Parts: sequence; C-alpha cells; structure tokens
Amino acid sequence: MDYLKEYNSWRSNAIIDGRTKAELNAIEDDESEIKERFYKNLEFGTGGLRGILGAGSNRMNIYTVRKAAQGLANYILKQGPEAARKGVAIAHDCRRMSREFCVESALVLNGNGIKTYIFDSLRPTPELSFAVRYLKCTAGIVITASHNPPEYNGYKVYWEDGGQTPYPRDEEIITEANGVSDFSQVKVADRAEAERRGLFLTAGPEVDDAFIEQVKAQCVNPEIIPESGLRVIYTPLHGTGNVPVRRVLKEAGFRHVHVVPEQELPDPDFSTVSYPNPEDPKVFTLALKLAEEVNADIIVGTDPDADRVGVMVKSGEGRYEILTGNMTGVILTEYILSQKKAKNQLPENAAVVSTIVSTDLTERIASAYGAAYFNVLTGFKYIGEKIKEFELNGSHTYVFGFEESYGLLPGPYARDKDAVAAALMICEAAVWYAKQGKTLIDALNGIYKKYGYYKETIESITLKGIQGIEDMKKIMADLRLNPPAEIAGAQVVEVRDYKKRAINYLAEGKTGPTGLPVSDVLYYTLADDSWFCVRPSGTEPKIKIYFGVKADGEAAAGKRISEVISGVKALIG
Repeated sequence: MDYLKEYNSWRSNAIIDGRTKAELNAIEDDESEIKERFYKNLEFGTGGLRGILGAGSNRMNIYTVRKAAQGLANYILKQGPEAARKGVAIAHDCRRMSREFCVESALVLNGNGIKTYIFDSLRPTPELSFAVRYLKCTAGIVITASHNPPEYNGYKVYWEDGGQTPYPRDEEIITEANGVSDFSQVKVADRAEAERRGLFLTAGPEVDDAFIEQVKAQCVNPEIIPESGLRVIYTPLHGTGNVPVRRVLKEAGFRHVHVVPEQELPDPDFSTVSYPNPEDPKVFTLALKLAEEVNADIIVGTDPDADRVGVMVKSGEGRYEILTGNMTGVILTEYILSQKKAKNQLPENAAVVSTIVSTDLTERIASAYGAAYFNVLTGFKYIGEKIKEFELNGSHTYVFGFEESYGLLPGPYARDKDAVAAALMICEAAVWYAKQGKTLIDALNGIYKKYGYYKETIESITLKGIQGIEDMKKIMADLRLNPPAEIAGAQVVEVRDYKKRAINYLAEGKTGPTGLPVSDVLYYTLADDSWFCVRPSGTEPKIKIYFGVKADGEAAAGKRISEVISGVKALIG
C-alpha cells in the first residue's frame, strides 16, 4: 500500500471532515507517523476491529468504523429480508469515541434498511451478548477495546446466538468489510429519518432487568447470602461494571459492598491506573487501601467492558492475596460442581469448557464430579460455540466455563465471558467457604491437596510496529522449522501444531488431528506433564508464552516452572 498516496487521498477526499484533515495536516512533515497511520488498512479480523484512535486508514475513527459497519450490513442483507428486519443490537463502553462509533454504526446499518437497538448509555459486553438473543436480533456490535490502554478502541461483532461470529461466518463478514474499498460506498442514514422509520431504536430497561435476573439465577446457594457479613471491596476501574455489578450484589443480598470512590465513575483516560487490566495487581492499589480501612474479606475488580474479573482475598494470616484467572476458575469449578452435585442439581450430561492454555486442573475437577470436560482454542468465542453446539445437539448441558485470562461464564444465558456474574459467584463462594471456617485461599489449598499442586504463568514478548509483526512471524516459523527435543531436562513427548491441525506424538512416532479449528498456536507437552504454549497475538505484535506444571507442593511447582521458563527463553532467544 502506497502510504503517501493514501495519506494525500484522505486529505483531498470531500467526505473527510475538516477536523480530521487538520489532524492529518499537522503530521505532514513526519513521514514515519504518516507511514504508521497509512501503511495498511486497519484489518477487520476474526474479532472485528481494534486499533489506536486517530485519523488514518490504520486507525480507529468514524470512517474506518463506517466501512466496517457497511461490510456487516452487506453481509446481513445477503442473508435475506428477515435478517434485516430482526436487526442488530449495539452497545458501547466508556472509551473515547465509543458513543460516536456506536451511533455511527447504527446509522450506517439504518442507511441500509437494517433495524438497530442501541443502549442509551454504556453497558458491559456480556449484556450485549445476552441482548442479541433476548431481542432476537440477527447480530450484535459492541464498541470496546476491553482492557487495552486508553488510546485504543475496538469494534466486535456477534451473531444471532449471542456469541462472537464463528468460522466460516467470521471470514465471510471479513470479506464483506474488507471489500468496502471507498467511503462513497458507505450509506449513512439521517438519524431523525431513521427514528421516524422505526429503524433507530433504544434497548430499554427491560433488557437490563432480564439480564440481571439471569445473572442472579446462577447462584447455587442464594439463601446463604443475606445472612452473611461478607465485606466486599469493588472497583469497576472506571468502566461499565459499576452499575450492574453493584446492582446484582445488592439484589442478591450483599449488604457490605464498598466501591473504590476514585475508580467509580467512567473515565476514558483510566486516570488512576497505567493499564486498566484486572490481571495486573497494580490496579488494586486503591482498592487495597480501602480494604484495609474497612477490614474487607474480598476485593473484586472488573475491566472497562466488564467481561473480565480480578480477585484478591484476605488470607487467614490477614494478607490480601491475588487470585490468578486459573485460580478463580478452579475455585468456581469446584464450588459449582460440588454444590450442584450435593443438591442433585448437576445434570447427568453436565459439561465444563476451558481453553488449551488454561490449567489442566479443571479437567481433574470435572472428572471427579462426573462432568464432561471440553478443551477449546484460546478465546471465549470458542466456549460460546460449544454452548451453541450443546444446545443444538442436546449432547451436554453447559454448566461452567472459563479461560485463564480472567474470563468466566456460569451458565448459558450469555455467550461471552461475564464479570458481572463472576463477581457475584466468587462472592457467593466466599460466603459458603466462610461458613465452613475457610477463606478462598483455604479452599484453593484444599483443591490442591485433593487433586495435586498445579501452577501456571504467562510470559510475553512485546514487539514494536511494522518490524514487530515480521519478527513475530519469524519466531513462529523458526519454532516450526526447528522444534525442541527437550526443555529443562525433560523430553518433549507431544507437539500440537494448531495451524496444521496436527498432533505429533513423538514417543509413539505417530500423528493425529487436533480436532480444533486452525490457529497459529504451538503447544508442547513434556515427559513430566509440564507444558508450554506459544501463541502470537492477532491484534498486536506480541507473543504470549503459557506455562503449566504439576508437582507435589508449592515449592516444587515454583522451582519446576522457573526451570521450564528459562529453557523456553533460551530456545526462543
């Protein structure tokens, strides 16, 4: 792509507004900045769009968003008039330009004769997933960049089952979106006219009420909550969780919920944190201060679009300890399955779903309670696909699913991870274990004692810009060309190449299928049941390396995982 030609095309295009042109004129002497903004079009990938806000073809702005919406409109129209009539639900988070992108998306769809339902203000991503099914829409859009830094925004597309669009539909939508080559192809309705024609509609409070009722219905022991004195600190990290999480905790019966005041209200700059991600313990600095003041039992934080939840728990020694996504996941897997089993509420065909990079412990717990366990690719869309599969063929009943990156969903009412429900369930579990005289840390140690000590961690290689993309591709190519025979003194016994959809069983000298869709992921199993997985990001120049080990105790697991990490770092260089 000739970036200078594209840059000048934007500056001369009559459709581009004066403010955008002024931003572009201001960088006319900075060729490297022009190149970063125009060396390619912001790609509509399997998760939609995500990028830095600003003017340019490789940036998030109303023009790139309109093109994406036109592509989605073209695809919906090809599905027939009924698809257009059912319409599209649209939600947004608290980020810069989120409301504008929400309205612009609606008006483009309206310009193509497609009805839309948009919320009157910010809503969490899981509620959009729920709303698509509740309103019986053809599709859904949520404007969010999740927990990315404040300079980012994004555009995610959902289909009629409430899940992110699956293969091959995702690629068909991508083809349509990338096929919109010129802004003149985009049809934008006048809002007043769209409202008059009944195309631009508001998703009313009945959607909120129905969503909250479904979340509360996931409680296993709701009767124990009102009588508890559990002291909860909650932080929405300036995002969409503030209203729904507080509401659901209050209606469930929690009476001692304290919200971090500095992080309560929406703030697109996320001014109290450097990175609004509940996976990062530093975001809990203010929450910890408040927790110590009120002697809280548990701290819960949700990310800006409230689909991920982070948890800190007061231990028996009085320290607040962080729970990883895997830890929260296994606590809730054990709690939900054990309590449903005890109350004869666990279906005979119960299923638990998790991802290939999450802890192996989940499978052990599911097996102990007679539940089927399913492994899927990284990304909650694949868990959502399993829920749909179970619904269509009746083979299993989805009970719980999670991924290590702090995303959990207890029940099939939504098809994306839900921090609103996860916050409620982890607080309920804390109450139940407190009645047994235990903290959630005690509960976790009990799980390790019962099933074995599992430890997992992640290391990231962050690269930069255009060169970073090329370096990332080279690392993956080198690993495929020169696979390791051993790591940290243990033989590699199995290599799963999800890009080739093949498993190489090295000890047996045979191969087999992964049974999962194509994904650029490499997974290595060692002779001592340790494992590591290498996965490049689909949205930025970053490689994540996941590690997992099982040992007899915490010290042994810590020692072993350090050895495996060192071995893999030496391999990659």
